[in-house]
Amino acid sequence: MTMPRRDAYDVVVIGAGPAGLAAATTAAEAGLSTLLLDENAGPGGQVFRAIAATPVTDRKQLGADYWVGADLVQALRATSAEVIHRATVWSLDRNLEIGVSIGGASAFVKARRVILATGALERPFPIPGWTLPGVMTAGAAQTMLKASALVPDGRTVIAGQGPLLWLLAAQILRLGGRIDRILDTTERRNYFAALPHAFAFLTSPYFAKGLALMREVRAKVPVVSGVSELVAAGDGQLATVSYVAGGRRETMYADLLLLHQGVVPNVNLAMAAGVEHRWDEMQLCWSPVLDADGHSSVAGIAIAGDGAGIGGAGAAVVRGRIAARAAVEALAPASAAKLAQMAALRADLAHAERGRVFLDSLFRPAVQFRIPSGDTIVCRCEEVTAKDVLDSVAIGATGPNQLKAYRRTGMGPCQGRLCGLTVTELMAEARAKTPQEIGYYRLRAPVKPITLAELASVPSTEDDVKAVVRG
Repeated sequence: MTMPRRDAYDVVVIGAGPAGLAAATTAAEAGLSTLLLDENAGPGGQVFRAIAATPVTDRKQLGADYWVGADLVQALRATSAEVIHRATVWSLDRNLEIGVSIGGASAFVKARRVILATGALERPFPIPGWTLPGVMTAGAAQTMLKASALVPDGRTVIAGQGPLLWLLAAQILRLGGRIDRILDTTERRNYFAALPHAFAFLTSPYFAKGLALMREVRAKVPVVSGVSELVAAGDGQLATVSYVAGGRRETMYADLLLLHQGVVPNVNLAMAAGVEHRWDEMQLCWSPVLDADGHSSVAGIAIAGDGAGIGGAGAAVVRGRIAARAAVEALAPASAAKLAQMAALRADLAHAERGRVFLDSLFRPAVQFRIPSGDTIVCRCEEVTAKDVLDSVAIGATGPNQLKAYRRTGMGPCQGRLCGLTVTELMAEARAKTPQEIGYYRLRAPVKPITLAELASVPSTEDDVKAVVRG
């Protein structure tokens, strides 16, 4: 693995998903020195996972939307952009200095503009038994499917809601995998909440595709609607899935349970850099405060893609181009003329986001699947339960950062990615506060685990050496 060829770039893009690919391509086409850093083995992010290396060659199996990623990768590779994969970005500061670890060594890179395209994470789905072997997220299953063509062949249950759930189910079936039942946790009242936004959805890119996916899956798999309770059980391994629907409880044997209740912005790096975030009551998550061009509260840092708020792959691509064009306008105004006009890009974004409010309203996760109780584990890294959190609130913990001192929540390898939203909402409910008032974890570098050897490998300047000697 090689380190960046330069110490400084005009634009550094972090994340090679839809937004990152589009942003890096746009910046490089305008003649700016561009570096794209990505943690995965190849380009694509989660949406276009393994797009350059997937063993799934039948385009119908993954769907036409997936193969859009191949065109984005090809466009990037036709530019002069420098691309480094397996690069872990663990630091970003207000001076636009980026700490990155590649192949066991670390270095700092400077940028005139940074575009964060870190994408989304799956929303935590803390039910009893969700940490058992045999319970996975839908996103993890999709990663295995795209990267290795692996699909389940044992007794499989998919539970939750949202577009990805239906897409994954269709992809598993197309590749010959097994699904025994789908447990749909969408609340009935959500349909009424979404109704006022139905016209926009019916005229959006989502409607026909989503309807076709659901018909395809429902023709082959039993679907249970209105699931209001969900429990995974087993002695050291998933054995059964128990659920309540329509007032009736049923238990079924299962070897694999795939959970999904939507995605949320991946905010850790942006928050560590000091970017202002606000609680989004519609999408029930933290979202960065941005202007129309994706500029954040920190000068020089823009955010594009689902990290800016969940909008889907099509919107992510356009957001990436908008953020990159804004960087070109600031750094090389004369070169902006060769790019798509901003007005046209904004029109593309409006089209891509059409119907999003309907989806957000329809697939709003139920309270009981976001805010657990009793012995249900909240923080997987430190095995902290909901009761532990509530007990800590009772003796004085006022927010997620105070809770660290009581229970070490958010201090494990995931740095709060799998528990942060749950902790915020759980403490907000317990203290009769809003999530905005409760806040989120205070994040600092390194935002990803790195070794001392990687940190020690950062090249030392003469001033660094003198500072240590004088000390």
